[in-house]
Order: sequence, then C-alpha cells, then structure tokens
Amino acid sequence: MTDTPMARYRALVREGRLSPDPAQNLGMEKLQLLHDRLRDYQPKAPKKVSRGWFGWGREPSHDEGEIGGIYIYGGVGRGKSMLMDLFAATAPIAPTRRVHFHGFMQEIHGLINDARKRALTDPIADAAEKTAASATLLCFDEMQITNITDAMIVGRLFEALFKRGVVIVTTSNRHPDELYKNGLNRENFVPFLELLKHKLDLHHLDGAADHRRDRLQDAPRYLQPADHAARAAMDRMWEDCAPGPDRPLSLSVHGREVRLARARPLAAEGAWAVRASFADLCARALGAADYLALAAAAEIVMIEGVPLLSPENNNEATRFVFLIDALYEARRLVRFSAAAMPEALYVKGTGAFEFERTASRIEEMRSADWPPAPPENG
Repeated sequence: MTDTPMARYRALVREGRLSPDPAQNLGMEKLQLLHDRLRDYQPKAPKKVSRGWFGWGREPSHDEGEIGGIYIYGGVGRGKSMLMDLFAATAPIAPTRRVHFHGFMQEIHGLINDARKRALTDPIADAAEKTAASATLLCFDEMQITNITDAMIVGRLFEALFKRGVVIVTTSNRHPDELYKNGLNRENFVPFLELLKHKLDLHHLDGAADHRRDRLQDAPRYLQPADHAARAAMDRMWEDCAPGPDRPLSLSVHGREVRLARARPLAAEGAWAVRASFADLCARALGAADYLALAAAAEIVMIEGVPLLSPENNNEATRFVFLIDALYEARRLVRFSAAAMPEALYVKGTGAFEFERTASRIEEMRSADWPPAPPENG
C-alpha cells in the first residue's frame, strides 16, 4: 500500500508544509508500525473478567498477538494531533472513528443515560457494545479526565473496548500517570492508568518547537479598530498560519449541521484554522454546544469585526460570551479585530458588568503567554 501515514508525512516535509522534526518522525514510525499490524486485523470476541474497584477488573490479561494502540503525549503545538490524523486518514481497517475525547465522553454519557431509561442492568457494557460496533479503530484527540463522573466510567468502558478488540490511538498533553491528578478518590482511578500503560504503547513527543505559536508568535493578537488595515493584517495572518484554499467546515452538533464558510486544515496540527466575522458566529442562532464543537475542531480561530456591544445587541453579546468561554477553556489561539479594546467593548447598560469577565479573558488570550499549560488535574 502506498497511501500510508509515513508516506503522507514525508510528502508534507518534502513540500515544505512541515519542517523536519526528529521527534515527530519517531512518532510517525511507531504509527506506521501500527498501521502495518492492522492490515487484515480481525478483533476477537470479548472475554469475561473479574471485577474490582469502580466495578471493573484490575488485572487485564495480555493475549498473544493482540493490538492495543498508541498513547502520544507532549506539550501543546508539538504535532500530536497531526500525526494521529495522518494515521486515521490512512487506516487500513474499517470502521475507523476520529473524535475529540471530550465529545466522545459526552456521547458515552448519552448512551449510558439511554441504557438506564431502558432499565438495562449494565449501562456501561451496553455503551461499550455500541461503541465497539461503530469503530474497530478509535482515534481520540486530547484525552483528559477532569471530573469523578468520567473517572468512574472510563475504566470499565476502556476495559470492555479492549476486550472487544477495539484499537485505540490517543493524544494527550500529559503522561497517563498525570491524568486526573489530585482528583477526588484518585486511588480508585489508578487501575485505569495501569490498563492504559499495559495496553497502549506510550510515546513522548518531546520536540522543542511549538509549531502553532511559531507561525503566529510575531503577529498582532488584537487589532483595533477593525478597519482596512486590520483586514489586511488578518489576511497576512491567515496565509501564514494556514496556506492553501479556503474550504467550508461542517460541525455536527446534536444532529444539526453548523457550517462555517472559511476554514483551512492545519498541516502541522491535523486540526483546523477558522476565519469568521462576528456576525457569522454571533448573529446566527448558535448556542454553547455549537461553540464547544468549534473549539474542539479548530486550533486557530480568527474573529473579525467585533462591534461595540450594548443591551441593543444583547443576543449577539450573549453568544459572544459563550464563544469566548469555549475558546478560553479549550486554550485555542484566537486573533481578533474589533471596534475597541476589550475593556471598552461593553461599557454601559444591562450586561456591562457581566461582560467584564469576558473582557478579562480576551486580555489573557491576547497575551504573549497564551495558551497556558494544562491544569494540574487534567
């Protein structure tokens, strides 16, 4: 087979869309080996296991010839998602799914709630059965555990997926031992970490360069006013961060399609850059779930023409608050053009006081230190 993850990676380097990076190359070599092993792969039927804390087995067996997957971890902007996406795009088995880990856990909660409504005795097992039926290969971006509800689910869920032969490739900013750090009842979460380390090949992507920040490090972060000069600067940043033609990006949110007209794939990250006007993002009937989906898909977001806000455009202002919250929590790189500085966007009338928090977040997001390191319990 000529269409392999390594072939695509090397082509990107030859074309100058990626800079040579020894750490990335080593990670791709591991993914290529997994790609080769997955040819003609057939998952085995699940086996029963004894139960321990949180209702799942502490001693997973290692069957001869089984394939677990790979866990790629390292700092932001190192190219983890890009490597995983090249691997997923050329996977030799089907069905394959590539999903942001946060979105995946929301989906699992929905499956568990549905199973409980049907009074099933083991909702997690039912969720695992449906997930395994939908994908033999699962590729997760940004694995993190931040709450006890997810911590109580993932152990039994992943054990059941592995027992059904599901192969998992995931990225994370942290080594498995750092997941859910200082979390409530973390000692009961440790068996899941042992399961991950037992089943998945760990690879530390320890390259020194943050490729996203390199591209935009010297670019202005907040342009004011939003005039012709600001638009020209946005044009230059758009070409620098994501060369190539624009294409639409469609996000699936609770069965609806949210379409963004201007997006470009990020060759070095495997995610997207999105460019949109304030009206595109905030004058439409969008909500928090839509902005969470955007934050999950886009590594870079360029927002143009943020106007002065007041009670007269309160609906748009409220959506803008939701948008900034989603991008802030996801630690996305954001560039703005606006009618005024953040603290002067909404200065009087109902809503001005509440907007102070959003203005503070924008100030932080336009600083040279953004994005920060992930939280300690991530």
